[in-house]
Amino acid sequence: MPRILVHKLDVPEDVIDTNRHVNNLAYVRWMQDVAIMHSAARGWPVERYVATETAWVVRSHYIEYLRPAFAGEQLSLLTWVSDIRSRSSTRRYLFWRAADKAEVARAETVWVFVNATTGRARQIPPEMRETFEIVTDEDPLRASGLLTP
Repeated sequence: MPRILVHKLDVPEDVIDTNRHVNNLAYVRWMQDVAIMHSAARGWPVERYVATETAWVVRSHYIEYLRPAFAGEQLSLLTWVSDIRSRSSTRRYLFWRAADKAEVARAETVWVFVNATTGRARQIPPEMRETFEIVTDEDPLRASGLLTP
């Protein structure tokens, strides 16, 4: 089970905007998709949330766009959990382009754990807390194995 999930994606034409680079909304969609992948890899697939009548909802997103990305490029999207509190968790993301070894964007989402029926925040259960290993401020590229020392 990876502490830092690395997902490679090829930038498709349909996410390119009028500025001829990846539209901001594509980053948010990719962030959500990779968060779901990481959760499933750690033992919490969508079906488990459905069975426990729980879900995660977004409280906030922060994205820092460092360089544009273009159609046809391959990006690596890294994600990890950097903090778990009683009812919320912070997940970080890094978009990285291997072709020029460039960070394209850095992002963070604060997720709130909720009862899926009522939408009210609830305590994150111990079995979930134990599943998601906290990754501190170490270099995610090195920790993921994408860069060697």
